[in-house]
Amino acid sequence: MTETDSGRTGTVPVVAYAYPWDVIGNPAFADRARALGVTKVALAAAYHTTRAATPLHPEHRIVEARSAALYRPVRPEAWAGARLVPPAATWVAAGDPFGEAAAILAAAGIEVAAWIVLTHSTILGEANPDLAVLNCWGEPYPYALCARHEDVRRYAETLAAEAVRDTPVSAAILEACGHLGFGHGGHHEKTDGAYDEATQELLSICCCRACREDWTARGLDPEATVAALREATGAAPSGATVDPTALDAILASRHAAADELRHRVIAAVREAAPEITEIGLHAQPDPWATGASPGLTPTTADDVDLVVSFCWPTTAASVETGRRLIEAVSGKAAAAAYVTVLPPTTEDTFGVHVRALVDAGIDQIHLYHLGLAGADRQHLLAEATQVPTTAATRTE
Repeated sequence: MTETDSGRTGTVPVVAYAYPWDVIGNPAFADRARALGVTKVALAAAYHTTRAATPLHPEHRIVEARSAALYRPVRPEAWAGARLVPPAATWVAAGDPFGEAAAILAAAGIEVAAWIVLTHSTILGEANPDLAVLNCWGEPYPYALCARHEDVRRYAETLAAEAVRDTPVSAAILEACGHLGFGHGGHHEKTDGAYDEATQELLSICCCRACREDWTARGLDPEATVAALREATGAAPSGATVDPTALDAILASRHAAADELRHRVIAAVREAAPEITEIGLHAQPDPWATGASPGLTPTTADDVDLVVSFCWPTTAASVETGRRLIEAVSGKAAAAAYVTVLPPTTEDTFGVHVRALVDAGIDQIHLYHLGLAGADRQHLLAEATQVPTTAATRTE
């Protein structure tokens, strides 16, 4: 795509997010989405542990998703011989929650994207700690499966293929397709504010056996590197730093693992569902970013049609993230901003924030969340779908 001087007309495309249980048993869901102006829903097909409110559902108020799960039938033939197998979503009555919800939306004329969370599974990380990210202190992060391992890559590609198989979806949106690190918003988290950003980056470096073997192949001494990381993150301030050359090699190793994971997952999706026309990816323009939206690698934008960056805070920093994303993917993929109508977002900041992102050149708004937003937030959902596309844009 190339930059043009002409203004956009109409409204910016919006993709709104939802869970299968938001749709199943709720006859009003599709009508409400259409009334808001939503024409495409990113529906969770594989997701992590969550406790979700359902304020507008006629049959329940809370859904307790007790573990990461695949919201499709877990077919023995697809997972035969696999070390990592997702549990079934027993907290949803339907035997194929994603398939059933996707069919409801498609029948209502709403386009469906399969929203697939890949390497974030505490239940599997706890059962297989050698496959989890390990920090320099020897502490595993069980919620974070390390993409350097073949078992993890096989799990992710099978999960993605099974998510889209035999469903009326036109797109796949991949989350946690790369390296998860220190940050984790769960289990009554008590780490917020304890470490500065630089320390968190160092504590996010995976030092598992497979990663250390790859470091060795790249010319690093893994024992010395782990020792340097520990000194730099120690309890007593020492001013110690890690050799920038070593950090460059570590980042290259991380990105290589992410690239391999992404290639395998995308190939599996396209083979399982050739009718899919768009692959989207949650990622951040900061190459060191970790988590559900890991850092862009040098080749990420060459492989996908769309990159979605986290822009939830209604701040200038989020708008700057959008600008950096646009620059990083220019000419290769569309740029989307992930925003939320949920608190702490406020009525007086949400519309202004979305407008600023669109004015910066964002191509799509990804809107969180159709099922979690109560009656008092519905007008904000509608506001996002009505933002005119007046800024210059990139066109084919």
